[in-house]
Amino acid sequence: MIDIVPNHAGVGVPSHNPTWWDVLKHGEQSAYAKFYDIDWSRGRLLLPVLADDPAALDELKVEGDELHYYDKRYPIADGTGGGTAREVHDRQHYELVNWTRGDSELNYRRFFAIVDLAGLRVEDPEVFEATHREILRWYDEGAVQGIRVDHPDGLRDPGDYLRRLHERAPDAWLTVEKILEPGEELPDWPVAGTTGYDALSEVCGVFVDPGTEAFFDTLDHHLTGGERSWQDLVHETKLQAATTLLAAELARMCRLVPEIEAAPRALAELAACFPVYRSYLPFGTRHLAKARSEAGRRRPGLIPALDQLTARLRRPDDELAARFQQYTGAVMAKGVEDTAFYRWTRFTARNEVGNDPAKFGVYPDEFHEYAGERQRRWPETMTTLSTHDTKRSEDVRARLAVLSELPGDWTEVVRRWVRAAPLSDPALAHLIWQAAVGAWPIERERLQAYALKAAREGAAATTWQHPDERFETALREMVDKIYDDPALHTEIGDFAASITAPGWANSLGQKLVQLAMPGVPDTYQGTELWDFSLVDPDNRRPVDFGLRRELLGRLDDGWQPPVDETGAAKLLVTSRTLRLRRQRPELFTGYRSVYAEGRVSDHVLAFDRGGVVAVATRLPVGLSRHGGWHDTTLTLDGHTWTEVFTNTSYGGNRLAVADLLHTYPVALLVKE
Repeated sequence: MIDIVPNHAGVGVPSHNPTWWDVLKHGEQSAYAKFYDIDWSRGRLLLPVLADDPAALDELKVEGDELHYYDKRYPIADGTGGGTAREVHDRQHYELVNWTRGDSELNYRRFFAIVDLAGLRVEDPEVFEATHREILRWYDEGAVQGIRVDHPDGLRDPGDYLRRLHERAPDAWLTVEKILEPGEELPDWPVAGTTGYDALSEVCGVFVDPGTEAFFDTLDHHLTGGERSWQDLVHETKLQAATTLLAAELARMCRLVPEIEAAPRALAELAACFPVYRSYLPFGTRHLAKARSEAGRRRPGLIPALDQLTARLRRPDDELAARFQQYTGAVMAKGVEDTAFYRWTRFTARNEVGNDPAKFGVYPDEFHEYAGERQRRWPETMTTLSTHDTKRSEDVRARLAVLSELPGDWTEVVRRWVRAAPLSDPALAHLIWQAAVGAWPIERERLQAYALKAAREGAAATTWQHPDERFETALREMVDKIYDDPALHTEIGDFAASITAPGWANSLGQKLVQLAMPGVPDTYQGTELWDFSLVDPDNRRPVDFGLRRELLGRLDDGWQPPVDETGAAKLLVTSRTLRLRRQRPELFTGYRSVYAEGRVSDHVLAFDRGGVVAVATRLPVGLSRHGGWHDTTLTLDGHTWTEVFTNTSYGGNRLAVADLLHTYPVALLVKE
């Protein structure tokens, strides 16, 4: 399987990209000019790479047929040499400018706000053929059977692109990295499904206690002093992204409607109110209608402009509509994932890509409904729990889910900690305390790096563009105190230890559910054992594959590992479930919810895939408070069943859950 990103190409080092180099050298006359989404009406191609210094151009040097700016190299067009380096620069088809001008003036489409990634025009058949030639050759030769399409929302027409790709690779398992908002459906594309963020939301949510939401609302209000809703925060952060980080994209759209004076404000407001990442006209016009309604409610003075714009934005053949669809996805990603998730910190186990943090937890009945629908409509969609883009790893979320069962304990300790190590941004402080206990024990350098990234992403007290040195110093001092104050360090360690074992139970439960539920499971490298990583780049640290091979060998020799800090129990669950799916695919062809009976039956999550039954423990702290499983039973048919992880046989119709989950908090039963 190959992961491709058809939306853009790297241009940060021009000499590494021959097509971009040619565009820089020959401008609009380049044979590759139409490969990139460039607005040539400005004249020269703007490259925001210079230091924030009026004299930065004085550092330019002519080296042969190239212009050099420190270690950056650019081509010199034929016949434009001679004179000073600055004079040569002024004759080129590109213009090197201050890096701060990129967000507001850039004249080529990019990936979100990253100027080193230039948007490709794969809607052009020639560009499609050129950029996919090698990938399709691999497919034709049988070297690739699956294609994962990253960031289709950036494309001009994702549906048309996916249909063309499917025609060229008709038998490929085709998935799209598409983030669906709750309740949103995937368009009628020729794909097997998404890459699994929707499944991640459901699986993680069902291990959260939905009944304690009010406690976390109260704590959040106490810590921050505010009661801003998630919806209002998202509107604010999306509007900020739409008008600052993505100002160049907004300006390009506005040039298409010069007759509408209020277009900049109205388009930004529509994007801020857009309820999903984007529409796929004509699919999704209802989302535009909803955005228009909400924008009119928030900004009544813009209603005339909003009506003029939406008349055009609902037409698939309108250039404005095409660009607006690309724009809203970027606004959502930058405003929500990369900003609001770091500001709204009530309960960060739910602050995850593809999830609505306002939805505190998922009830078992809801989960079964989601899973059954997936089996009916998207049986070969991908499922996942951790990716390079998740804000925290699956095991961190599983441990944080325990806090939903201990709202009083968490309130007590975190209120004490914020007094012991104060920070002027209380929402950020709450985020960091949750990260600390969720990933504990975590090295000082990792937590410092995470805290700084979180602060700059949230952009409340400091930003990437304009760092606030005083605040960042205070932030470092707060994190240092976690390690340098012996009493505080001990208390954090003790609290993390108290939620570690139930966190392991949640980890094993959500792993089994993800691997056994409808869909094709994806396991992010390293997560076969416990993985307590935070956001990128923390989740890209090297993986010890040698250790995993060694533990797998011991498991294959018959070792029955305990549930302990080694994580070998997770490797057991992962390897045995995946092997069963490979060896007995006929057992995984349906979906039926299975309900336990007894006084603590709501602590069981179970389902039958058509001959194999997965059983997981929900809310382990509450189960302990009840004193265990007592009389809880599962009713199965009269066959003999073998439990895969312990190789134990069970017979009869009624199975005691206490016996079944005696060794592990999860079980996988196969009908003999």
